[in-house]
Amino acid sequence: MTGRAAAPPPGVVGLVVNPVAGLGGPAGLKGSDGAGTQRAALARGATPRAGERAARAVRTLLARRPGTRLLTVPGPMGEDSVRAHEAAYDLVPGERVSGPPDRPAGRAAGGTASDASGGVAGGTTARDTRRAVAALADVDLLLFAGGDGTARDVLDAIRELGDRAPAVLGIPAGVKVYSGCFAVGPAAAGFLAADFLHGRAQAAGGRTVEAEVVDLDEEAYRRGLVSPRLYGSLRVPAAPVALSGRKAGSSGTAPGTVDGIAREVVARMRPGVRYVLGPGATTQAVGRALGLATTLLGVDVAEFGDPHRLVAADVSEAELYDLVTGTEAVAVLSVIGGQGFVLGRGNQQVSPRVLDALTGMLVLATPHKLAALGGRPLLADTGDEELDSKLGGHVQVITGHRESTIYRVRAASEEYG
Repeated sequence: MTGRAAAPPPGVVGLVVNPVAGLGGPAGLKGSDGAGTQRAALARGATPRAGERAARAVRTLLARRPGTRLLTVPGPMGEDSVRAHEAAYDLVPGERVSGPPDRPAGRAAGGTASDASGGVAGGTTARDTRRAVAALADVDLLLFAGGDGTARDVLDAIRELGDRAPAVLGIPAGVKVYSGCFAVGPAAAGFLAADFLHGRAQAAGGRTVEAEVVDLDEEAYRRGLVSPRLYGSLRVPAAPVALSGRKAGSSGTAPGTVDGIAREVVARMRPGVRYVLGPGATTQAVGRALGLATTLLGVDVAEFGDPHRLVAADVSEAELYDLVTGTEAVAVLSVIGGQGFVLGRGNQQVSPRVLDALTGMLVLATPHKLAALGGRPLLADTGDEELDSKLGGHVQVITGHRESTIYRVRAASEEYG
């Protein structure tokens, strides 16, 4: 007589959160590195969101795989996110650090290694991130919430661990998120983590792949210079549909294609309407077609008329909300190459409340960008899952002068599950 097979062990997941990741996005600061940037972001009304995004990943993980053991570090670097879900967890020894909004943290989201002892007094640092990763070396999978700079800090710590290093997975919470080691969204991170643990339990080891870690100089980025640098790779769960992939640049795009898209956008504009031009070379070409000096990486507001007018350049989320409320306004957004994001990467100024205030949206992409997606949908990750779902469906994408195509859009939270 055979007995009932024992249930597989639930697995152990570690969690590290960079509490200031993404803080500079809604503030229009194009990053969150450095205490000065974090103070400025808070002064402009930005609120921390990395902890909430980490909590969403944990919630999804536990719903799909109850009984998973969670191991994390004290305070805003993990414990607060797990406690927000009222989940059972264990803490590794460590000093409790403070975080925003009272005292914004120092670098855990990027910058240079020399920042390791810097930052606002009492805030988290890159050193705190590396120590947390080292303390969680024995987990089956390490989740970390942050951006590309956080991924660099995790990579540094993983290299020190050598053969002891666990597989890792990023929960996207930064402003840009160029690296390929992140899930497409918090919910996807939770789904992928649960399935990875199931694979370990069933097959004595979940399958992993190497994913690139890239970062860029934020000071240069703020000056309009985009030069991502490859720092290495991390071993992540294998699930291409759930991973964001590395951002692909637009350097190979024919200028005529971009100019044709810009001409088509201008042809569709109407007098008196305000147009919110998102970041990117394609939307900047729209500004040029209007004869306006718009920014490459900021969010600008232009008004079509005689003459055309630049209402405001490089605005924050709060400024943008005031500019589009109570008037007819349309967002003009380009697709991020290689990843397919339309909302939630580099344009966090276009927040859920801004989207609610808008009267329309134009999506732009070259045929090359769409072809490179290989049929994968465009993605929305605004931080509001209900709104992202409403945005799902099909959208007209302008691909050239008098050229467009219908393309599928999905909420990032629905892309894996």
